[in-house]
Formats: sequence, C-alpha cells, structure tokens
Amino acid sequence: MKANIHPDYHEITIVRTDGSSYKSRSTYGNAGDTLRLDIDTLTHPAWTGTQRMNDSAGQLSKFNKRFSNLSFGKKE
Repeated sequence: MKANIHPDYHEITIVRTDGSSYKSRSTYGNAGDTLRLDIDTLTHPAWTGTQRMNDSAGQLSKFNKRFSNLSFGKKE
C-alpha cells in the first residue's frame, strides 16, 4: 500500500436532532470535533413513516397551472 494517502480516521461526537449524542469514528473534521445532524432516524420520513408537507404547491400542480391553457391533441 502507498504511504500517506489515507485520510486521518479519528473519534468524533455525533449529536442527533433530539440532543442525544454518541461517539463514532470518522474522517470528518478533526479529532474531538462535533457533528450536529439536521436529519436523522428520528426525523426522516423513511424511518418514521410520517411525511411533512414543506411545499404547499406540489410539482404536479405547478405544471398543471403553467400549462393549463395548452391543448395537446384535443379535437375541437
């Protein structure tokens, strides 16, 4: 193996959205740094099974609004 090509692998503290924390090893930052998560298994819909609507108008309604006056292959 080549020497001096691998990043430093050290211990950091990871803080979850609820304030709980745990120690892990990572190449993030420097030894002893803290990584604060914005999204984790406590808040992400893939794990919680619930979904929050961030956008009041979805992509489909935006598309329909923009192109509602066009007619595609309609016979009049």
